[in-house]
Order: sequence, then structure tokens, then C-alpha cells
Amino acid sequence: MHADSLQQRAAARAEELPGAGLEHPFGPDWEVWKVRGKVFLLMAEVHGQPVVTVKAAPDDATALCAQHDDVSPGWHMNKRHWITVRPGDDVEPDLLDDLVTESYLLVVEGLPRARRPVDPATFAGGVGWGAPRAPPPVEAGVKAPS
Repeated sequence: MHADSLQQRAAARAEELPGAGLEHPFGPDWEVWKVRGKVFLLMAEVHGQPVVTVKAAPDDATALCAQHDDVSPGWHMNKRHWITVRPGDDVEPDLLDDLVTESYLLVVEGLPRARRPVDPATFAGGVGWGAPRAPPPVEAGVKAPS
């Protein structure tokens, strides 16, 4: 994705997610998206380049960093649980949407059931919300999580 659309696309996806809200706890240069007070998406400029940082399951984070040149361990975050996406041709818009959605769902799963805006086990996050989530496709040569 190009620099001018990376953060716009991530923010547009975050706006669609139930209970998500934008805050600026670190000042105007950082856009922080939260659900029920917990961070799932950060956007800022790092070394003059717009970046998007999202939560990821550890095995997914490792695989994404290995498969995509524009994905790296989370900048100034726990490198095991967060990834940073930079502009480039390596990340398609649909993948960015999925990364934002999965980050949101990882955070929602950690909330007490009574505070969850959606059921993470059944949330599809698009047309037909509420349908069971399909597991992500496994790329050739990549071991599926067990």
C-alpha cells in the first residue's frame, strides 16, 4: 500500500468495528484506536514514514514478518505480540483490513464477556457480521497453526 493510503485504510477499517474509538493519549502525532479502553491499533510517523502497528498472535506475527517485507516486529512495542506495517507494495488493502480486524478481536477476546462489544468467536467483521470466522488461508510452504 502507498504511504498516503496505508493509515487511511486502517482508520477506515477501525471505524467500522463495534465499540472502537480514536484517542490521542500520546499527543496529536499518535492516533490510538481502542476498544473498551484497550489498544488494538496505533498510527504515527516513524522516521518520516507513516506506519500502522497492530496486535498479532505470536505465531502469526512471526509468519507475517517472514512473508512480507513491509511487516516487521512492532515498533516500540512487545515484538512478540505486535507488528508494524510500513508503506510498500507488499501488503494488499485486504490484508491490512484483516490485520486490523484480527488485532481488534485479540483485544476483545481478552475482555470480560460482559464488556465485549461482539462475540469474537462468531464476529465476521464485514457483510454478514455475526457469521463464524473462517480460519485464515494457509500459504504454500507455511505450516498451519495447530
